[in-house]
Amino acid sequence: MPNPTAAALIIGDEILTGRTREGNGFYLAGELARAGIALREIRVVADDHAAIVAAVQALSGAHDHVFTSGGIGPTHDDITADAVAEAFGAAIDVREDARAILAAYYAARGVEFNAARLRMARIPAGASLIENPVSAAPGFSIGNCHVMAGVPNIFQAMVASVLPLLAAGAPLVTQSLRLMRPEAAVAEAFGALAAAWPDLAMGSYPFVQEGAFGTNLVIRGTDPARVAAAFAALVALFPEGR
Repeated sequence: MPNPTAAALIIGDEILTGRTREGNGFYLAGELARAGIALREIRVVADDHAAIVAAVQALSGAHDHVFTSGGIGPTHDDITADAVAEAFGAAIDVREDARAILAAYYAARGVEFNAARLRMARIPAGASLIENPVSAAPGFSIGNCHVMAGVPNIFQAMVASVLPLLAAGAPLVTQSLRLMRPEAAVAEAFGALAAAWPDLAMGSYPFVQEGAFGTNLVIRGTDPARVAAAFAALVALFPEGR
């Protein structure tokens, strides 16, 4: 059976304006590869209710899982929870289990549990909570959509909380050969190798080092034996690689 597929939806004006460098998609890609879930798409949308609703509906219909990042904090522009609720046709309100988690967290720190912080306890009906061991405010899963914070260390903690609960497949195995040759010089032989191993993904990635052109040749697949055999064939083609 093929591995489950996924999409990442990154939400926030700060990403689209260059205010913040996006790294959550990069992190998620690596974690999903190790878990055996194939990330097929990363989409970025603004803090716009209609755009979030449309993106969630499109992505959730096309993939087994959708992972969102951003827009579930305490401020007026944190609109992701409402948009995701609408996308799945669910009501949304403060939920007692989420409220209790936040109330306990702020009480233990002597911090006022004000109306802004209470907004983070608004959860769509029927959703399950995603644990947040960093700052308590939970994410949530509804349908096949997993809604998480945009702050990188909180996002990473939420990914660690939700991934073990999901059906997964075979981890992605990767082998890479580094050559100090330009991409055009290896394209024909590498293309022939890729055609001979159609069940594996092969890609070439050029770089420049001290003015010299080089290429990383990468083989990916979920069968370790097949990847190892194809990589041995690649090394035989380019024995000077490392």
